[in-house]
Formats: sequence, structure tokens, C-alpha cells
Amino acid sequence: MSLKNQTKIPLIVILGPTAVGKTALSLRLAERLQGEIISADSRLFYRGMDIGTAKPSSEELARVPHHLVDVADPDQVWNLALYLREVKVIIKEIHQRGNLPFLVGGTGQYIEAVVEGWKIPAVKPDQQLRQAVRRWADAIGVEGLRARLALLDPEAAAGIDGPNLRRMVRALEVIFLSGEKFSEQKGRAPTPYQTLRIGLTRDREELYQRIDQRIHRMMEGGFVEEVQDLLDQGYSPDLPPLSAIGYRQVIHYLNGVITRDEAIRQMKSRTRKYVRKQANWFQLDDPEIRWFDASREPVDQIEHLIRDFLDQICYTEK
Repeated sequence: MSLKNQTKIPLIVILGPTAVGKTALSLRLAERLQGEIISADSRLFYRGMDIGTAKPSSEELARVPHHLVDVADPDQVWNLALYLREVKVIIKEIHQRGNLPFLVGGTGQYIEAVVEGWKIPAVKPDQQLRQAVRRWADAIGVEGLRARLALLDPEAAAGIDGPNLRRMVRALEVIFLSGEKFSEQKGRAPTPYQTLRIGLTRDREELYQRIDQRIHRMMEGGFVEEVQDLLDQGYSPDLPPLSAIGYRQVIHYLNGVITRDEAIRQMKSRTRKYVRKQANWFQLDDPEIRWFDASREPVDQIEHLIRDFLDQICYTEK
């Protein structure tokens, strides 16, 4: 079959919670189906942040082409608008090469934005207003700012994971400048993609065990040294990428605020909480997602599903 001749570009989405096994499965599928992998994990953008993000190894990255991994330094913060712009170009280029694009990750907002054709609010940044909102956050705290945002736009507040001050400031900036809710300005446009969404799941207790094991491997594999190296390079601990789960806890450990054991405990607790938030993006009853139990090694079954999907596209577009 010729993927180049499709009216719409076929896009395979592999999604699911942290530590469910997306990397291993997507690599095997991409190798079998002449695919290229596009990261939909916002933590993988940043160079030097490898261990703490469970970034694919250099050997894994070499097995199939990868995109949007190691594209910025930690002080070059990416946002959703930039991501969408780059993804659109990358998917088109993969298709033009006759290869199959795989969008793989656990950042629900980024996946949803691509497959649903989100349009980001066209409100230009206002640095003075941003500084004023940040001073407001200093006075009332990040959670206080979230509460204020929730009063103005509950949907926008609910869609922000963790203490993401940058996104809260942007949402409030858009609201104040436009007089409209941030969540209602995203908008949607028809996408050029024919999408197959594949979700991976595991028993919750098994998933938690995998998370705990991953965190212990990270700590034993040099995660503390990785964070110290980033700080030694002059990166501020207040940078948004360094507020990610794991990095914040290790920084507190290095500064003597908490013990190593407490850092590990917090990492486990916050990652479990993040998994529950991911479930809000990836609903098991979503009719657009075909779910598979990752513990049952479903790669052959998923490969057949993708091939049937591609055959169906070819048939309907002849």
C-alpha cells in the first residue's frame, strides 16, 4: 500500500499513563511498520534531562527515527503553540517519506491538541501583565492563583497538572486581555489526519509497582548526579522543566530540605497522583480509543489492528 497517496495522513497514536510500557511497544510497532516516532511527552523536549524523565536510551533512539526529543535546553521553555507548529511539519514530512507517523506519549493535553485540531488563542504575550500576575502568585501562592483561575475559568484550571505556574499565568493573561475564558478560545479546526488511537493500560497495582521500580532504578542510575549537573551548569531550580516530578524532589534533597528517602517517597506519591490525572485525559470508556492490556504483550494484536486500519483507508479512498 502507498501511504503517500492518502487524502488524509494516517496517524497512529499510542497513549497511556506513565510507566505503562508505551516506549517498548511503540518501538516494536514502528520497526515492523516502517514508522517514525514523535514524542508527545512534554518532559522529553529538554537536553540533559534523561534519567528523571525515563527518556528512551541512545540505543532505543537509534532503532527508529525519533522527533521532538532533546530539542531544547531547560531554560528554553516550549509551549503548546510551538509544539503544534512543529508537529504539523514533522507529520507531513514523515508522510512524504512514505513512512507511518506514531504519536507516542502520556501528556494528554498535547495529544488531544494534535488529534482534535486545537487552535491556540491569538493573544500576544504582555510581559508587564505577566509580571503582575507572577507577583500576585508570590503573594497568594501557586494554589491560591489556581483557585482564582478556577473562579474565572474552571475548565482551564482543571486542565493544568501540578504547580504549573507558567500555564496558570498564560491562562489568566489571555482572560484579562480578551475578556473571555481561556478554555473557550482554544477552538478546533479540521485536521489533515486519519487517526487511530491505541491506549495501553495495566492493573493499577501492577502499574504502581512499575512506577516504584522505575524510581528506584532512576535513583540508583545517577538521577541525583544528573540534577546536580544541571544546577552546576547554571540552570535555575525555578525553571518550569525543573519543577517536574522527580526534579523538584531531588533539588530539595540536594538543598538539605528533605532526606533521600523522603524524596523517593514524594516522587512515588506524586507520580501516582499524576497517573490519576492522566486518566482524566485517557478515559477507558472513550469510544475513540482502542484499549489493550500491556501486561498481555499485545504487540501482534495491535499490529494487525493498524494494518487493518491502513487497508481500510486505502480501500475507502480508492
